[in-house]
Amino acid sequence: MDMQLLIQYGIIALVLIIILLIVIKLNRKDFNLEINKLVKYLGGKDNILDTEVNMSRFKVTLKDVTKVDKEGIKSLGAKGIVEIDNQLKIIFGADSKALKKYVDEIRK
Repeated sequence: MDMQLLIQYGIIALVLIIILLIVIKLNRKDFNLEINKLVKYLGGKDNILDTEVNMSRFKVTLKDVTKVDKEGIKSLGAKGIVEIDNQLKIIFGADSKALKKYVDEIRK
């Protein structure tokens, strides 16, 4: 009897894990698509001169800041944007490092 109960709990645990993985996969955004949108919202790859990361901030130096779609960037999850001269400091949190890496690859 105890072995049968143990098997039932194991099956329930397995089903819950599968459901959790499905939910996580459905909630995860297509990262490459988001990167392409970010580059577009920054005015295109030719408008990006340099990128840096400092903690949760993604800093971008641009040729022309007027080409930037700040609302578009916020729609991608940016928690804030600070504009100083031809630079934007965008607060993306933990994704900042990965964003820099992929944006730099697109710029090449």
